[in-house]
Amino acid sequence: MDNKSFADFYRRIPLLVKVLVAILLGISLGMVVPGFFVKTMNTLCGIFSQLLGFMIPLIIVGLVTPAIARIGRGAGRMLLVTALLAYGFTVFSGLFAYSFSATLFPHLLESASLSVLNNDSGSFEPYFSIQIPPIMPVMTALVVSFMMGLGIAAFDADKLKSIFGEFEQIVTLTIAKVIVPMLPPFIFGLFLDMAACGKVGPVLAAFVKIIVVIFTMTLVLLILQYIVAGTVTHRNPFKLLRTMLPAYFTALGTSSSAATIPVTLRQTKNNGVRDEIASFVVPLCATIHLSGSTLKITSCAIALMMMNGMSVEFPQLLGFVLLLGVTMIAAPGVPGGAIMAALGILESVLGFDDSLQAMMITLYIAMDSFGTACNVTGDGAIALIINNISEKRNYKLNQQKAS
Repeated sequence: MDNKSFADFYRRIPLLVKVLVAILLGISLGMVVPGFFVKTMNTLCGIFSQLLGFMIPLIIVGLVTPAIARIGRGAGRMLLVTALLAYGFTVFSGLFAYSFSATLFPHLLESASLSVLNNDSGSFEPYFSIQIPPIMPVMTALVVSFMMGLGIAAFDADKLKSIFGEFEQIVTLTIAKVIVPMLPPFIFGLFLDMAACGKVGPVLAAFVKIIVVIFTMTLVLLILQYIVAGTVTHRNPFKLLRTMLPAYFTALGTSSSAATIPVTLRQTKNNGVRDEIASFVVPLCATIHLSGSTLKITSCAIALMMMNGMSVEFPQLLGFVLLLGVTMIAAPGVPGGAIMAALGILESVLGFDDSLQAMMITLYIAMDSFGTACNVTGDGAIALIINNISEKRNYKLNQQKAS
């Protein structure tokens, strides 16, 4: 196999598979390789961490600004209601994740796993570090994004729309072609270091518990979403959810909301949503509704905070969830795009450093498929509610015309 064929083969491998292989290789080699190899990898990982830190404000400005501008520019009633409903579902999923995680994780995570991340014994310091300071703080980037996005929408600034649209493409391409391909080697270096330092056992044990709990949480969240949709539409929520199961299992296999749109659209129509409503809401929500991703990020953040001995306070998590809901609307449609967009909020609001961000990325990608499945299945619940609102509005308009 020549280099080009190998590169094509490597690109076709799903990101989850690459990450799992990186974890296994890191654990296996970490126990046998000499110290200079671990230090070399730590040096390279440190450079990547600096690059990632530099990119975070640019990711926020490049993604959030056009997203806000597009929603404001659309100004259609259905678009606004759908966006608000998607945001409400997303924020609810974050608050649900907080209540669930804050209750269960203190009992599930053993004391050994809670303290292992603070243990610096046997650490392998990098040979050198390169500083790549970001051009602005994360919160400044958020404020700039809101100001520019709302301003573009208010004044219909065509030139700025074009500039930020092109900048969005640059940022998305950088994530897809530079950041995401470098994640598996980065995660390999992380687990190589943990294995060499003797920390990997407790961490992996904790990770397995976290993944099982979060998978259960996504199922409970879907039931709650369809109870809401069933209450609004006066229909059996479990029958509605059962109809959407093909979309759920398709998303499990593809790990892509976009690739699952045809199945989600078909099953949403099978639930009685009118064609024009389903054709509008489902593709839109595939982009702006990420309840499952928000649940994963919030729960993982809480678990890692507990493992690192950080306090988990509701006011802090509430602010995090509210900002995360906006950031998820702007998340790019590439593998790992949601967690890339969330890194800035994790750093600025929760104080996550490079190592915690790396473990967030690892946990998130390990659960990517069922988070996506939760997202797309929840899209069907939003479509049901929008369809009900539209029918009531049409009924009132017909009544007014008749009178």
